[in-house]
Amino acid sequence: MNEQNNKALVEKMYAAFGRGDVQTILDHLAPNVEWTMEGPSILPFVGKKIGPGQVRTFFEGLGTTQENQKLTIDEYIVQGDTLATTGRYAAVVKATGKRFDCAVAHVFTIRDGKVVRFLDFADTAAMADAYISSAAASR
Repeated sequence: MNEQNNKALVEKMYAAFGRGDVQTILDHLAPNVEWTMEGPSILPFVGKKIGPGQVRTFFEGLGTTQENQKLTIDEYIVQGDTLATTGRYAAVVKATGKRFDCAVAHVFTIRDGKVVRFLDFADTAAMADAYISSAAASR
C-alpha cells in the first residue's frame, strides 16, 4: 500500500474516532494487531492489547470514563508502512470532572491496508492526575 493510501486510512480512523465510531476503527485492524499505550494502572485503557477484541476495551476505557474528548492531529509523517502523527488530546474525566489536555504522538504500522501495530505516546501523568479525585489526592 502506498504512503498516500496509508495516510488516508489513518485519517479515516481519526475521523471515525471523532464521531465515536469505534467499529470503523476496529474494521481497519489486522486480526493480530498490537495496540500499546503504556501508563499508570489508574488509567483504564493502558496496556498492550492484541487483536481487535482487546483493542475494543481500549476504546471502552476511554468512552466510559471520559467526555468532551477532542483529538487534534497537527502533523503526519509517512515513510513506507510506518506513519507517525503528532497532536493533542483533551477530555474531561467523568468521575472527577477534571480536564486534561496533553501532547500525543501515535505510530502506526500498516500492511495490506490494515493496522498491524499502534503505539500511543501521551502525557499519562497529566491524564492520571485528572483521574485522581481531590479527596484522594489530599490523603
